[in-house]
Amino acid sequence: MAGHPSAARRLAVLGGAGGIGRALVARAAAEGWRVSVLDLPTSLARHPVPQGVQAIPLNGTSEDSVGVAFSALGAEAELEGFVNLAGFTPARQPLAEVAPALWDEVVAGNLRTAFLAARAALPLLAKGTQPAMVLMVSGLAAHARPGYGPYAACKAAMVSMTRTLALEAAPAIRVNAVGPGAVDTVFLRGGTGRSDENQPPRLDIAAHAAAIPLGRIAGPADVVGPTLFLLGPDSAYMTGQVLWVNGGTYMP
Repeated sequence: MAGHPSAARRLAVLGGAGGIGRALVARAAAEGWRVSVLDLPTSLARHPVPQGVQAIPLNGTSEDSVGVAFSALGAEAELEGFVNLAGFTPARQPLAEVAPALWDEVVAGNLRTAFLAARAALPLLAKGTQPAMVLMVSGLAAHARPGYGPYAACKAAMVSMTRTLALEAAPAIRVNAVGPGAVDTVFLRGGTGRSDENQPPRLDIAAHAAAIPLGRIAGPADVVGPTLFLLGPDSAYMTGQVLWVNGGTYMP
């Protein structure tokens, strides 16, 4: 169970308008965090943030846009928590058929965004009290499946980046990751702000759930709990780790 931070603690959530993001923002705000959401303008338009939550538009692939967005967090420029939920995967296809332009787009939207955001967040976290960063990776980073090559490669690189950041930011800032399996959100339909959110999922959810030991696909709340745990005092002696959240599908 995550701790209950005081009202002074500040959390920034990149990708906070997505399915997991909205659930995380709602619970974090209820637990007393002051929350800011950074996301694509289209995502923020589709899913306005709750009252009392700051909304900041950005393009995570742009160094200038990321810099402006993090400056907009305020004059105090101080964070106790930062969560990166940004990312997307295109429709499944073999690596041999992936166009270089699509590869570059996926790398920019996942890995480059993660790098730029982490670099911008670190100085603000350094001013915080017991600060922590959480990167959202994926079970595909370690448990390969055909058709997800560009996305899986990015998430595997983010696992490595998590470990490097943990070493370089210690002991002041903890950096960990959450690696979920498939989660029933718009992500399975192309991603918030990137697709028609009413289109059918790209994954056969019933068939996928049948192969999971716990018998169901994950929902956003299944990822929110581990994320808040990594932000809070109960994980104070953890850094450079990945929590795999997949109902038992992958057991490293």
